[in-house]
Amino acid sequence: MDITLPHNGWLPRAHQMALWSYLANGGKRAMAVWHRRAGKDEICLHHASCAAMQRAGNYWHCLPEFLQGRKAIWTAINAHTGKRRIDEAFPPMLRETTNDNEMFIRFLNGSTWQIIGSDRYDATVGAGVAGITYSEWALANPSAWAYHRPMLEENNGWAAFITTPRGRNHALSMFNHAQATSGWFSERLTALDTHALSQERLEEALAEYQALYGMDVGRAQFQQEYMCDWNAAILGAFYAYEMALVRAENRIIDIDAQPGVPVHRAWDLGMTDDTSIWFYQMVGSQIFILDHYATSGVGLEHYRDIIEMRYRDRGWTHGEDHVPHDAKVKEMGTGRTRVETMRLLGLKPILVPNASIEDGRNAVRRTLPLCVFHPRTEVGGIDALEQYRREWDDEKKAFRANAVHDWTSHPADSFRYLALAWRAPPPRVVTPPPLLPSGWIIPPPPEPRAGIML
Repeated sequence: MDITLPHNGWLPRAHQMALWSYLANGGKRAMAVWHRRAGKDEICLHHASCAAMQRAGNYWHCLPEFLQGRKAIWTAINAHTGKRRIDEAFPPMLRETTNDNEMFIRFLNGSTWQIIGSDRYDATVGAGVAGITYSEWALANPSAWAYHRPMLEENNGWAAFITTPRGRNHALSMFNHAQATSGWFSERLTALDTHALSQERLEEALAEYQALYGMDVGRAQFQQEYMCDWNAAILGAFYAYEMALVRAENRIIDIDAQPGVPVHRAWDLGMTDDTSIWFYQMVGSQIFILDHYATSGVGLEHYRDIIEMRYRDRGWTHGEDHVPHDAKVKEMGTGRTRVETMRLLGLKPILVPNASIEDGRNAVRRTLPLCVFHPRTEVGGIDALEQYRREWDDEKKAFRANAVHDWTSHPADSFRYLALAWRAPPPRVVTPPPLLPSGWIIPPPPEPRAGIML
């Protein structure tokens, strides 16, 4: 079939030309930080279509969550043309099959294109891929790139990261890396740079945000979405103030563990979701946050091995493993609790106090001012605490009490357990038990503990 590219007469707009030229000429790594409605997904969908016709392979469009893909991409309509976005980018005449349930397209030349989610990144391991677009990268799980990168390297594939900012998180780190690394494309375009929106429309957007969220928060949201401001507050973030102080007070520094002082671990034990572990040490009145690790789809033996390797290589002294109360529930497969399994593996599980989620969040707010973070906790750790946020109810125009359940939930939960567990138990006061005339001794009541040793 004789194919003219791009399809359907589509051409990039003026502000999109630099990214389009880079990708069309074989560029492999692109980071585009563009304002809302600048056409980030549009250009990457058309590039994926061209790439699929030029080289047979598998191509993915990765949203932060898989379920977002249907509304944002698969069924989305171009308001200017009235056509579905995927029909414009991937004309039906080029397709062999279209699977609506899996949001999957197979082309006549054997190429495939599919929507995936960073919340299910481990499900894609082992599949060959020639190109990936990471849409709304600032909200995505950064672990997805760690899993996908070796596959792209093996296939000499390309990756495009497109986003608006969401605070100073892993997207900013990648943008800085792209700017400093030869071969990468990096670009930050505000609404003033592209002229894609008139001044009147920008003023309308600002007025709408301020009507919804108030004057100050509304302006911060506008700065984030249209001015690509990395420093704008994340809407609904639980720990926005405390994490802003962590950065303002320069408490992200290269620290070393104090020799001989135990380095403890706080766990959020996932079943189908990620397991998240914070490594921390008490040093005087401060808490040294030394590392963070998270992954999914592996057994407790994997985490034991990771722990042993890090403690051996860094000369750390083993501490305790603080785990949530559901760790004492028996697993169907083994008939043992995860606490029992951890003990068999040589770990030291202690149940954290059984507090409500809100009490735990308040404990985090009291704990964060005492924390100093190692820079290696930035990606997947600090950025998760900064982005952990409330759900927004668009009908009521208000935040719900519950949190958005995404990749940030697991690091935030394990840090909540850290905040509930780190305080040392009160000094023990020994009072001699009274003697009865018969000679029987009344034992003292059980000593209160910060956790329950099992």
